[in-house]
Amino acid sequence: MSTNQPPQTAAPTSGGGTPDARQLRAILIAVSIALMAVIASVSGLNVAQTHLAVEFGASQNTVLWIINIYTLALAALLLPFGAIGDRLGRKPMLITGLTIFGAAGIVAGLAPSAGVMIAARVAAGVSAAMIMPITLAVITSTFPEERRGKAIGVWTGVAGGGGILGMFLSALLVDVADWRWLFVLPVVLVVVALAMTLESVPNSREHSAHPFDTTGALLSAVAVIGLIFVLQEGPERGWTAPVTLISLIVGVIAAVGFAAWELHRRDASLLDVRLFRERGLASGSITLLVVFGVQAGIAVVLFPFFQAVLGWSGLLSTMAMMPMAVMMMMTSGLAPKMAARIGARSTMTVGVALSTLGLALMALFVSVDGGYLSILAGMLAMGVGMGLSMTPSTEAITSSLPRAKQGVASALNDVTREFGTALGVAMLGALLSAGYRNAIDDKLDSIPQQAADTAREGIANAVEVAPNTGTHAQDLIHAAQQSFVDGWRQAMWAGVAVMGVLLVYIALRGPKGTAPAIADETETTQTVAAR
Repeated sequence: MSTNQPPQTAAPTSGGGTPDARQLRAILIAVSIALMAVIASVSGLNVAQTHLAVEFGASQNTVLWIINIYTLALAALLLPFGAIGDRLGRKPMLITGLTIFGAAGIVAGLAPSAGVMIAARVAAGVSAAMIMPITLAVITSTFPEERRGKAIGVWTGVAGGGGILGMFLSALLVDVADWRWLFVLPVVLVVVALAMTLESVPNSREHSAHPFDTTGALLSAVAVIGLIFVLQEGPERGWTAPVTLISLIVGVIAAVGFAAWELHRRDASLLDVRLFRERGLASGSITLLVVFGVQAGIAVVLFPFFQAVLGWSGLLSTMAMMPMAVMMMMTSGLAPKMAARIGARSTMTVGVALSTLGLALMALFVSVDGGYLSILAGMLAMGVGMGLSMTPSTEAITSSLPRAKQGVASALNDVTREFGTALGVAMLGALLSAGYRNAIDDKLDSIPQQAADTAREGIANAVEVAPNTGTHAQDLIHAAQQSFVDGWRQAMWAGVAVMGVLLVYIALRGPKGTAPAIADETETTQTVAAR
């Protein structure tokens, strides 16, 4: 079926030679800026939900669609566009994606209605699916082996911490300017990335003996849309709502159909699912799924804590997340050196252990009176742990697929992240809400019935309705804050349990080392060099 051989690197210069250190640095900067534009757009609009509702006279459901449709389109098309980029050329795909993404950002910034905004966000999500897998594929197909790990570490740091950094800059723009300026940042990043791509990024593409797997691409898109829709809409519409159940059924059937079809296609498949028997691909994917899920779930918990419990502004709340993001980005760059010394599995194990410790510290010490300092140590440990675990996981995934499938490998890495994010938000968010409601029920005996019913919906609702309860206002706010902390602990301990299972799995079944790429004998690789 396949043979193992070291990963090949592209010959990315017009002269056919290996790029020098200066060009490699320019390539890394270009793809990192492009990735930052995509990541910043995932979370940026979260800070402007109220502004969107007022501007367009839109319902909360419409506002959520404006935010979520981008992620849905992005996740659904990652695998197909990653494969197309491998075949047609990674540089043209990146240029096309950046151009459409920039145009969509301009339209969104000038949108006169919610309908135009949603259309622009769809276009942005589609073009982001062209950009995101190609940025990593350019690194894995261009950088020599001795430099590839460090470059992947930088890419991973941007992918992991970029969302928090983007949210901070977005909150700053909303506070000092207007919500429409949120789109200036991604557009500027895209313009810079496009200029650097045209100048420095080489082209590479792969010739395959097999036709494109159109059926597999369609099935993968339907499966991703169905399953992520469930995770996004389930908390809002209800997990037993007809549309949620139908989406779940369609997603599961499409996922099973995709796996069966890819097994049938074997070497001609979009994604050879047989490769999940490899330790590197399996452990890397599972680690990213869980780690990104926990990271996203942490954000769901932290922002209400900062804003409703501590009374901070949106900008200050986002700034409070920065230490975790900084630690994550720093240790992502250090992880390759650590992996080279003690091995990928040991590095991932240490990272997952530190992430688990961080969750436990937050669960143990969080308190209303302790404020920010009661969770800071846990946040820092989480940041370090995620940085150490994400980089070797990403490298394990990309090195498990052949050179001709690097776009698909990168897309699989990205799809795993998107699924993890949606799953973490849905699951930890639900646990937090359930824990809050259970805790506050016993504290509302003296509160008027209508205000008590409102307070049960969430801590923000309790803070908003408190002034209407007269002398009970402070009691209600204190009860809501304490109940939120109780719900926090429940969610964090659930995270600890999940991370504990992952820790055991990685310790036993993590990658043995730097996995070699798997080269398919039926495919011939050809690199087309172009400036």
